[in-house]
Amino acid sequence: MVEPEQAIDRINGVFGRHPGHRALHAKGHFYTGTFTATPAATALCTAGHLQGEPVPVRVRWSNGGGNPKVPDTAPDVRGMAVSFRLADGTATDLLGQTAPRFPVRTPDDFVEFVEASKKQVTLPLFLLKHRSAFPALLANVKGKAIVPPRSYAEATYYPVHAYSWTAADGSSTWVRYRFTPRSSTAPEGSYDGADRLQEEIVARLAAGPVQYTLEVQRARPGEDPHDPMSVWQGDWFDAGTIEVTGTDPERETNGEIVVFDPTRVVPGIGLSDDPILHYRAAAYGESARRRMS
Repeated sequence: MVEPEQAIDRINGVFGRHPGHRALHAKGHFYTGTFTATPAATALCTAGHLQGEPVPVRVRWSNGGGNPKVPDTAPDVRGMAVSFRLADGTATDLLGQTAPRFPVRTPDDFVEFVEASKKQVTLPLFLLKHRSAFPALLANVKGKAIVPPRSYAEATYYPVHAYSWTAADGSSTWVRYRFTPRSSTAPEGSYDGADRLQEEIVARLAAGPVQYTLEVQRARPGEDPHDPMSVWQGDWFDAGTIEVTGTDPERETNGEIVVFDPTRVVPGIGLSDDPILHYRAAAYGESARRRMS
């Protein structure tokens, strides 16, 4: 398996080295808000942020690539990372992106996919070698995963990994998530510049909060929680509301490094054996180390 240091080197080889920025999702900004869980979520999981009381959240909307200078009009996946901040000082994170399906199963294949995606001529060669990726990429095309949205607040985001929820009676359920936007008022004026998504969301938040429904899908018998490419058929239910209320300019100032880690969980939530999920923590750690150096 490719070492995290090598993976970051190869990703930097695609997007260039940009000191102080993430290897991927380099262009983004922080926002603040709250999350309030529904009784349906409380009944299935004992995690502290799912007990129905509002908890603070830290949100980062971003563009997926590793070049912070790419204009917001360029095709790219968009990301929405959410860190739920519990009263005891702990936190748990979810990282969503506008691609509903993940195209590979291993870290090595993901790095190769990033390299192949940079040029139109190399992606078909990747697909010839990794035919199983084609259905996922087709689903992402249909979902307009890389089409620039009008607003960060109007896109749906998909954390691709599964987690276990443990209820008060000790029973466990495998779940997946998505962040589904609720209606909010678009600001007046046009936003067409290189930083239009950031400018638009700041103006939108000035007029009122932006809300998302945290939707949860339960695995049915036989559905695989450990494969990031697996497709589940279960219904989705409303697990709570993410309400973003404003910008968070304090983040990553005065030397602070913020890492959203999908393996950071709290009691009541467990990790699957998904190799991509576990690899991300090490890769993000290496990216953070370089930002601090």
